[in-house]
Amino acid sequence: MFQKIIASIIIFCSLFLFSCHDDSNEVSLAPQLVENKVVSATAPDFNADNAYELIKQQVAFGPRVPGSVAHKKCAEWIQKEIKKYVDTVYEQKTTVIQPISNVKYPCINIIGSINPALTKRILLLCHWDSRPWADEDVVNQDKPIDAADDAGSGVAILLEIAAKLKTTKPDIGVDFLFVDVEDVGKSELENPSNDITTFCLGTTYWALHPHVPNYTADFGICLDMVGAKGAQFPLEGYSAHNAGDYQKRIWDIANRIGYSSYFSYLAGGMITDDHVEVMRNIHIPTVDIINLQPSGGFGKHWHTHQDNMSIIDKATLKAVGQTVMQVLFEN
Repeated sequence: MFQKIIASIIIFCSLFLFSCHDDSNEVSLAPQLVENKVVSATAPDFNADNAYELIKQQVAFGPRVPGSVAHKKCAEWIQKEIKKYVDTVYEQKTTVIQPISNVKYPCINIIGSINPALTKRILLLCHWDSRPWADEDVVNQDKPIDAADDAGSGVAILLEIAAKLKTTKPDIGVDFLFVDVEDVGKSELENPSNDITTFCLGTTYWALHPHVPNYTADFGICLDMVGAKGAQFPLEGYSAHNAGDYQKRIWDIANRIGYSSYFSYLAGGMITDDHVEVMRNIHIPTVDIINLQPSGGFGKHWHTHQDNMSIIDKATLKAVGQTVMQVLFEN
């Protein structure tokens, strides 16, 4: 998978790419403190049952490894689904190269926009490809995984949010970015000293070639591994350093609407995920909501064949989906 306001110079000088793992046990820098905005509207009710079914549909395609038949079918399905709910859909088809192995991968990024003419915008993103290897498993390590949580859960939550916004639009623009080829990286190939990352290749391409010229957003929210039983979402380190005010706003909303058991104010590790490439290359402050366990690292199902429907929890989907939806209606 990935391993995932201060002045802009400080922001981007502070971004160091590491592989998709916990880069440090603790981050000492707390998020910037800002006052929450006055609640202006109540968000629609997020339907976790619908989100669960959307994960099942992705898993039914098989592993969505770039270049596979399942990958092609899932891309077509995401486009079909998002077109039902948004005003404009964009597709980016390209080829990306893993910078260490030099392996080429077909890449399909899909973007759906609500209220595209509005300048005040929030970017919601997740990756939709699945890992080609179960390198953290003890069996069948060379075989791809179902990827129900990593990345099916993020895709499902964004699609369900888009469905709700079809009938109840916020007074801002919202862009749904489904990025490809996030999970073909290998930790041992990472080279932080010269900013080489083998993960997040689709996001890097989009950030350097956005779907509309001069695209920007007030801030972004990245979802990754957001559907498992027992998930915990502490304050991810790069988000805290570079988008701390937005991070605190999101966590405050989650705690206020009843999800404090998921969204804790504990400092989490610094995780190289898609949000880092967004901040580095297109300079949009972006917050990563990602399952980081108190014991360290990710859940036991991470990069194993246990990442299947059995670990998906509707309560977790509800906590994340409702929180993100409420954020949209308080901006």
